[in-house]
Amino acid sequence: MIMADGTNKTLLLVDDDKPFLTRLGRALEARGFDVRLAETVGEGIAEVRKSPPGFAVVDLRLGDGNGLDVVQALHAAKPDARVVVLTGYGNIATAVTAVKLGAIDYLAKPADADAVYGALMSESGETRNALPENPMSADRVRWEHIQRVFELCNRNVSETARRLNMHRRTLQRILAKRAPK
Repeated sequence: MIMADGTNKTLLLVDDDKPFLTRLGRALEARGFDVRLAETVGEGIAEVRKSPPGFAVVDLRLGDGNGLDVVQALHAAKPDARVVVLTGYGNIATAVTAVKLGAIDYLAKPADADAVYGALMSESGETRNALPENPMSADRVRWEHIQRVFELCNRNVSETARRLNMHRRTLQRILAKRAPK
């Protein structure tokens, strides 16, 4: 759907949480978007190839892979698309990777429709929310470092474990958990 001002208001939502996907889809349709839904990386990439949307909201961890693959495919097909990455497993390394692949913002779940809409429609020069006053805990700093090395090793568990001098199974357990506070 092309609006009168020339903006492409098509929106691709990719998330494997079906109830969240439908609620967010309805809320963003009410705000004027032509919404398409996908529940897997494969479906998301297929939608991008069929017709690249002007906007996208992509979950990071999906049942069949990593949502960053959808972000990369969309950025290759339509470099000016505005992409927001959503995740319940937020960390600095994946946020940096998402931005490098073309995302304009990175939101932690649960994010409401107002926050998602605000991120999609914000101008790049707008000021962000103030940084939190509380510094990260030592456990959180360690977890962030592990995530950064994991991303630098192209999400290869064996290579990451070798570089961190850690047993591969221990690393897998750490990666499967949520970030410490």
